[in-house]
Amino acid sequence: MLSKLIEKRIDEAGTTSRLREMLQVLRHREVMRGMTPEKLRQILEDLGPTYVKLGQVLSMRPDFLPIDYCKELAKLQTAANPLPFSVILEVIEQEYNRPWKKVFQSIDEEVLGSASIAQVHRAVLATGEKVVIKVQRPGIYNVMSKDIVLLKRAARLLRVVSHTQDVVDFNMVLDELWTIAKQEMDFLIEADHIEEFGNLNRGVEFVEVPQVYRALCTPQILVMEYVDGVRIDNVEALQQAGYNVELLGRHLGENYVKQIVDDGVFHADPHPGNILVRGGKIVWLDLGMVGRLSSRDRASIRKAIIALAHHDSFEMKDAVLSLGVARGTINHTALYQDIDMLMTQYSTLDFNSLQMGVLSQQIMNILRVHRLAVPQGLSMFCRGVMTIEAVMRHVCPNVSFVEILAQNLSMDFKRNFSWREELAKAKREGILLARKTAQLPEQISDLVRMTMGGQTKVNLDVRGTEETLGRLDRMINKLIVAVLTAALLLGSSTVCTTGMTPQIFEIPLLGFIGYLFAFLLSLRLIWEIHKGGM
Repeated sequence: MLSKLIEKRIDEAGTTSRLREMLQVLRHREVMRGMTPEKLRQILEDLGPTYVKLGQVLSMRPDFLPIDYCKELAKLQTAANPLPFSVILEVIEQEYNRPWKKVFQSIDEEVLGSASIAQVHRAVLATGEKVVIKVQRPGIYNVMSKDIVLLKRAARLLRVVSHTQDVVDFNMVLDELWTIAKQEMDFLIEADHIEEFGNLNRGVEFVEVPQVYRALCTPQILVMEYVDGVRIDNVEALQQAGYNVELLGRHLGENYVKQIVDDGVFHADPHPGNILVRGGKIVWLDLGMVGRLSSRDRASIRKAIIALAHHDSFEMKDAVLSLGVARGTINHTALYQDIDMLMTQYSTLDFNSLQMGVLSQQIMNILRVHRLAVPQGLSMFCRGVMTIEAVMRHVCPNVSFVEILAQNLSMDFKRNFSWREELAKAKREGILLARKTAQLPEQISDLVRMTMGGQTKVNLDVRGTEETLGRLDRMINKLIVAVLTAALLLGSSTVCTTGMTPQIFEIPLLGFIGYLFAFLLSLRLIWEIHKGGM
């Protein structure tokens, strides 16, 4: 009991110390004088790895932050000062529970790469294979978990002073951050990603992933083959090596489209440092974070691209609605107007010059404005597409990523189209329609019975424009006039059967007056219908 109390006090002291550091950073950056995209990036860099990772997650959430902030946060780098080599050896021996020389012939003391979560060294296995070792920084999990606790406390204040929770709950973003961070801090998950990625691209002759040495992998250590390749953006070195750079760029675009459209599993951070060329093949590195798209998400993306190609605003609106999750009442008229403006902007644009990343950002901005939250996979898709397009513009400026995407969608339709399957589908839908039609009288009877019992409730959203309300008002007025006309005709006809006096043209006076008013009202109704107003 005493030991738990001491641990609690120490933990509280650590949290207080961390909070004091955060306040010093905010004071140093003069946050009280206002916030700019650049200042926010600098603050997150000063606060350390948790906040850098938070900024990277937020950069993929244009439904949460304005586009300018997302672009600035995308510049965040996870580079960090390297740990002493002795610390790395200590972590390795602790994980393997034996001297490192029992596993490796040698480990290069020079750091190959150092980030906020881990650092990488070259090594040679005892069996002679050249590998790289990714070693997690000791204590990083505890540091990040404490920071998440502090951020969640701050989120309570943010909910009070900010309106952003109407669109995206900041706690949801923190949960997403922690999920991603935990995945990146468990190197067995990254090993799973590499092997899954390799299996999905096994039939692609121009794509590779590094071999993973599973027996040597732990949650804190990842061992994989050393890839001696050229970065995809080093165009001069690729040309000197005899590669067709434009063909490599096209292969890169084709493979990324395959990841998105066919696999639903894609590299979430495809910057040039994670893409090497070796032996004419593209090698994907650093798969700690992958994006995933459901079949519904992929279908919505297909629908949006096809709608853009055909300039179909209604279809694009349907696609946008299926991409987001409503966080409140949607003004469909305003949403359609915004989408129609977007479609007009691209109406005269050559499809080959379209930038999918920019289009994705614009769609995400529409989602944000209209209170439609975006799933994590789609936000990663937006960031990934923007990154891969930037790489392709540098490597092969004459190749259009959107053109490759459109060709893939067309080929996918042709490849999957089958008259036999379409006829079978039509047959199934016909049978289902017949069944529902047979149930219709019973359902109407139930609805009438519930209505008579006062059990039905109709929600009608008539918010929008004054024009819509005016048309509804005129429609009701016409309906009232029509009912009055019918009532006068029926009443007058009943009076005519009584022989009531006085009479005009052998018609009772009361019935004659009723017929006259009914005639005048019907003329007015016909005129108003013809004129189109009331």
